[in-house]
Amino acid sequence: MNKIIKPYIQLPFLICLAVLVLAAGFKEAAIDWSGAKFKKLAIPLRKPLDDLDESKLAPYRVRRKAKIGNHDVLEALGTEDYIQWELEDTEAEALSPTRYCSLFITYYTGDPDRVPHVPEECFTGAGNQLFSRQAVTLSLDLDPAQVAGLRTNSGKPELGARYLIFSRKNGNIWVSDLKYGVMYFFKANGKFASSRTGVRAVMGENLFGTYSYFSKVEWKFYGVGSGGMIYGNKADVLSASEKLISVLLPLLETEHWPDWEKANQSEQSPAGPIADSQ
Repeated sequence: MNKIIKPYIQLPFLICLAVLVLAAGFKEAAIDWSGAKFKKLAIPLRKPLDDLDESKLAPYRVRRKAKIGNHDVLEALGTEDYIQWELEDTEAEALSPTRYCSLFITYYTGDPDRVPHVPEECFTGAGNQLFSRQAVTLSLDLDPAQVAGLRTNSGKPELGARYLIFSRKNGNIWVSDLKYGVMYFFKANGKFASSRTGVRAVMGENLFGTYSYFSKVEWKFYGVGSGGMIYGNKADVLSASEKLISVLLPLLETEHWPDWEKANQSEQSPAGPIADSQ
């Protein structure tokens, strides 16, 4: 027993232990003094995503609402605040490759260390191959005052997004592999980001804030022809995306996502952030 204890009562070991204890205490004191908050509180949505007003989505019609039934998949997703809707653009031509849209919106709050899910991983994990990836800019037809955090170019609101092209094996050996586009962007702590890295940067800036959140908006267009599913080229997808997001974004901003400025102004209140009733 003495041989086991002896190394731990030697002077060098005791000095190192004392330094570590002092350093730990100094770190805690420095954090308290600075006011940094590494543990964030959850900030609720103003309204659940499920309550997105379909009547305000015109010219889009909701064809189907899906829910994740697999518990393991839902647990991996990490949130129950999501919608998976199939939309139809009632103004599009019958054979348009962007007539239909798979819309997937998720919301996360509280944990600033959560790693955002991105299609680059989710789609490839489902057996698809990532063919290309690029940052794009969507020029939106909306009032800039409706959405906080958008940049403008000559008065025109712009949104940075990510455009991915995946390929999927076709069951018909005489037909080439199908290629289709997937788009997404994030809103995090009142700012927009077009990548997971961008989200983490925004979250890292929030060192002294009480709350934290991020939301991902992801969508994929498709059409239905005589031979099955059809997909548009980049120009088709970007044009259709600008139309869709011009309708969808103001609804998310004014009726669902938290009012970030109001939350930070009221964070000293015992009741926490006030969710709008609209």
